[in-house]
Amino acid sequence: MSRAVRRQQVAQKESAAARRQAQRLLGTRTPRQTRGARPPAQPRRRFRVGVPRWLEDIASELKKVTWPTRDETVYLTTVVIVVAVSVGILLGGIDLFFNWFMDRLLLR
Repeated sequence: MSRAVRRQQVAQKESAAARRQAQRLLGTRTPRQTRGARPPAQPRRRFRVGVPRWLEDIASELKKVTWPTRDETVYLTTVVIVVAVSVGILLGGIDLFFNWFMDRLLLR
């Protein structure tokens, strides 16, 4: 072990001893937890009749939700309907094309 490491260890021990001495003089101590200490007894849970806990959790989570305004709801509903109709028309067109193509290719 080098001299610098030894000096550092001695300085740490001296500073810890000085802290303890200062605490003794000032009358302040940090509390120690004893081995036999037990946490306070939990109150017994009684049988509850009523709303289930999971339903209370759902209600509390729904209170945290930022709900959209009426204008945002109308706009987003319109977007969904337009996209659904356009995709339906596109897929219907593709289906008609392949139906016509198979009819021309295989049945003639």
